[in-house]
Amino acid sequence: METESLRIFCAVAAELSITQAAARLGRAPSNVTTRIQQLEADLGAELFLRIGKRIALSTAGEQYLVYAERLLALEDEARQVVSNGASGGVLRIGSMESTAASRLPSVLAAFHVDHPATRLALRTGPSRQTIEQVRNGALDCAFAALPDGGAELAEMGLQSMPLWTEELLLLLPPGEADVDDARQVRARSLAAFPQGCTYRSLAEERLGIAGAAWRVQEMNSYHAMIACVAAGACVTVLPASVLALSSAPAALKTLSLGRLDTCLVWRDGFATPAFRAFAGGLPTA
Repeated sequence: METESLRIFCAVAAELSITQAAARLGRAPSNVTTRIQQLEADLGAELFLRIGKRIALSTAGEQYLVYAERLLALEDEARQVVSNGASGGVLRIGSMESTAASRLPSVLAAFHVDHPATRLALRTGPSRQTIEQVRNGALDCAFAALPDGGAELAEMGLQSMPLWTEELLLLLPPGEADVDDARQVRARSLAAFPQGCTYRSLAEERLGIAGAAWRVQEMNSYHAMIACVAAGACVTVLPASVLALSSAPAALKTLSLGRLDTCLVWRDGFATPAFRAFAGGLPTA
């Protein structure tokens, strides 16, 4: 199958819209539709479910997307290596939301100035998921929090390098300014990212949530979490570096939950020119 067909499929999978994918690719919608139909015929499987004017990935499509992204990443890696970086290429980076907000803007801007031909593709998500995406080739590297120092990474064929040490804070609602220990918290609701977030796991452990009458409100934004805490509805955990960037009321009390390293994680043997240049320019802890 052609590489271009994979690119078209990935674009449609990302947009879940033929029209928007066509605009992104600079192609006519009819051309994108034809290429998807040809790919489905070649594979003998329906990759998208058509529901009226809407489309969604089928089970086969979700499975194929993992391989399509890996194939495109491998092709780009090969081009970078044989051209010794002259092709620029793409560097696919995963990151926690907190790192993307507080640490990466200056890092990515500086890299772009020095390496304008390399396109940076950033994807955010919980540490566990981004580490798995590095392992399976969907991402080239990721910034993740490793609670155990990354002891299991070697078994996964991964390497890591500590970069920043974050102080983690438990943000308390206005009515709990008298609380001096996490176990004394009276609220029984935690605002946190979905499962796989290292900070969430740490908070659940320190608050003694397992087996207790707690409710976890899953959110995808620190802004939303802070707003819920300010409204008196819950507690949340976040790095001090992120709290410093927020507009959280100064009166909200925080408790320290300790410190945790943010590490760069990558696959053994992965050494494209773009990655070497990017990793070489990062500050080390």
